[in-house]
Amino acid sequence: MTTAEVWRTTDRLLPLGEAADGAWIAEWAVRDLLLTVAAGVRGVVPGRPRFRLARAAGTPLPVPPGGLPPGALEVSLDFAAVPGRPLPVLAERLRDALLEGAEGALGLPLEAVNLRVTELLDAAPDPTPPVPPPGRTTPPVPDSPAALAALAVPGVAALTDVYGAPLQRDGGRLRVELAVTGGRRPLDVVRTVRTALTAAAPEATAVTVLVSELR
Repeated sequence: MTTAEVWRTTDRLLPLGEAADGAWIAEWAVRDLLLTVAAGVRGVVPGRPRFRLARAAGTPLPVPPGGLPPGALEVSLDFAAVPGRPLPVLAERLRDALLEGAEGALGLPLEAVNLRVTELLDAAPDPTPPVPPPGRTTPPVPDSPAALAALAVPGVAALTDVYGAPLQRDGGRLRVELAVTGGRRPLDVVRTVRTALTAAAPEATAVTVLVSELR
């Protein structure tokens, strides 16, 4: 099984922005960013975030395979706490950080944060370096005006093929998959990409963008 096939079978796509944005982002990218945000809250040792759809929103755009329907999301997070701060204060700071990280850094429609303290620690453990994602190669750029238009958008690091071909056409529907440069807000990049694709492929009746990774 190739790396791309492994990622497609183990990773979901979470809706990004509003239903009209026609955008999804790889769950691992969201999870890793929120873990980094949570670890930045002093006194907190976060576990693995879990996502579910809290409230669905109708959309005329197709939902990609392995993707949750557009709508508001809910995240649940277990965490261990280090003595020195009241638990309600820690939980409130953690909730605020996660909400800000999801919306401010990603554009993720996060509606609710469920937190649970699972352990009280005597001291903070030594930080564990994050495990990098599996290595992948960047596929060749498709020879089309739409692909070149997407690549020209600031914040697009590359077109990718984790969930299929980098650029797919199905009748009037156009789908592009890409990586976003770290430090750029994916939702802002995606909206610019959709505008560029609409101009480059005016015959397309629906444009969908998948963010496979943050580089």
